[in-house]
Amino acid sequence: MLSVPLSVLDRSRTRVGESEAATLRATVDVAQQVEDLGYKRFWVSEHHSVPGVVGSAPTVLAAAVAARTDRIRVGTGGVMLPNHNPLIVAEQFGVLESLYPGRIDMGLGRSVGFTNGVRRALGVEKDAADDFADQVRELLGYFAGKSDVHARPGEGLRIPPFILAVGEGASIAAALGLPVVLANRPDSPELAAQYRESFQPSDWKPTVILAVTAAVADTTAAARELLLPEAWATAYSRTRGVFPPLQPDIPTTMTAREQELFDRAIDGQLYGTAAEVRDALSDLVLRTGADELLITTNTFDRAALLANYAALAELTG
Repeated sequence: MLSVPLSVLDRSRTRVGESEAATLRATVDVAQQVEDLGYKRFWVSEHHSVPGVVGSAPTVLAAAVAARTDRIRVGTGGVMLPNHNPLIVAEQFGVLESLYPGRIDMGLGRSVGFTNGVRRALGVEKDAADDFADQVRELLGYFAGKSDVHARPGEGLRIPPFILAVGEGASIAAALGLPVVLANRPDSPELAAQYRESFQPSDWKPTVILAVTAAVADTTAAARELLLPEAWATAYSRTRGVFPPLQPDIPTTMTAREQELFDRAIDGQLYGTAAEVRDALSDLVLRTGADELLITTNTFDRAALLANYAALAELTG
């Protein structure tokens, strides 16, 4: 059995023929299901102007999820802080924590809008992420009451902050003494070790959550099939510049470039039978020292998606 708890990150991926409103309602439904399965957290993400993703307002969606669940922790994976004013973010999370005390997580990322047009619409420049550490300090200062401006609600509340990290982000999390969420990459064990070694004492303990794409089915081939819609969407986006909704079937033939990108999207993802995925996840936990696994699975068939989450939950006993 796995020795660490499991959580879910849901990106509100659209499906061909499905309205965006239906996609958002489905995200809330999935949250209710994984709560019943015993998952620790349910997080939602932030993307802007992406046709295949409607999770554009994570604090709003988190409020909807928290309203329809009872026990599971609800949060963001994450709010992209360079896109926002820290005071507004503090107030938003202050509202969430005030309405759903003890259940809210504040995941923070440093990405900015994907294209020049999106960045202009958001009112940020490409280098806005360079100020991420200072933005986090300002945000946390509102909760600590260290500013002449007061976040109401927010001031005095203790909301767990998590830094979503790729590379440099882990160093920022360690320097600020905050929990970190690492993507599952070949350098994750090294980043996790560096994070723990350089972690500065704070009100929070060093915590590593590892974000993993995982799929479980009765056979290895069936588990791989679950990942194909997302892999094709990735290949499509890299060759056409548009990230599409998930579709039930992928093309039987691809260009050489599409095939390369498609194979790359599958490579490194964890899939297989319950025993195979249990062993792979256990190995990741051993090599990274992860305290928790944040699972993402994107597939067209939501019944298969929920069956996958149920099978993964059984791995924790």
